[in-house]
Amino acid sequence: MTGSPRPARLMDGTALARRLTDETTAAATALHRRTGTTPCLATVLVGEDPASVTYVRMKRNRCAQAGIRSRHLALPAATSTARLVDAIGELSADPDVHGILLQHPVGPHLDERAAFEAIAPAKDVDGVTTHSFAAMGFGLPGFVSCTPGGIMRLLDEYRVELSGKHAVVVGRSAILGKPAGLLLLGRDATVTYCHSRTRDLPSLLREADVLVAAVGKPDFIRGEHLKPGAVVIDAGYNPGNTGDVHFASARERAGLITPVPGGVGPMTIAVLLAQTVRAATRQLGLD
Repeated sequence: MTGSPRPARLMDGTALARRLTDETTAAATALHRRTGTTPCLATVLVGEDPASVTYVRMKRNRCAQAGIRSRHLALPAATSTARLVDAIGELSADPDVHGILLQHPVGPHLDERAAFEAIAPAKDVDGVTTHSFAAMGFGLPGFVSCTPGGIMRLLDEYRVELSGKHAVVVGRSAILGKPAGLLLLGRDATVTYCHSRTRDLPSLLREADVLVAAVGKPDFIRGEHLKPGAVVIDAGYNPGNTGDVHFASARERAGLITPVPGGVGPMTIAVLLAQTVRAATRQLGLD
């Protein structure tokens, strides 16, 4: 990759997500015509955090637009881990539910990992269970974490060659940073994980052919930190529609870059919808 005096080309997640959702809508319609079954996504929300309420409403609206039925379970903020696990277990056992989404983060008094593990692997369309994580790591059939899955689709759409390239992932969360690195490794990239204990982060960033920023700090990575011509995936979303990458300075140095909003975000929901229809298809024995 070489630098260019022109600003980086934008990776349009909105347009790609729209195309993927159109394909998902067609698949859901075809499945209903063939079997009489409408794919169903169950959303689970604990408490009334405004951002979480908004995210769940958005996902349910997108389901309706894509021909996917949604079922919503709202639990009070004081819900115990045992009650949450039981509720998710009931959804896992319900044949009319094909995918389950637990909106996270849940309250600090809850064992989020225990709740995730209550999701049946066949219905883990958000890719949050250890079963799904292992499948990503070993390249086995399963459901990918939605944001990393969306990132990979963006990289493919823009024909980013990954084999032999150095990919740097800043962030190590179980649903974003870690699985993103696994998926990149599975495509033969050399992957470096960076986090709060990483020493001399700027020097590692300058070696990155592909950078995935998922640290949750606004404008944390700036243009001067980047290798000229790098592919920059900003998976951060902070108040004020600000990503983890300082967009103006990064665009002057990168070769490709995702905007915030309009980059990774739309892809996350599009992958969730696609995996819900795939889950329904598999559960009906048609995949």
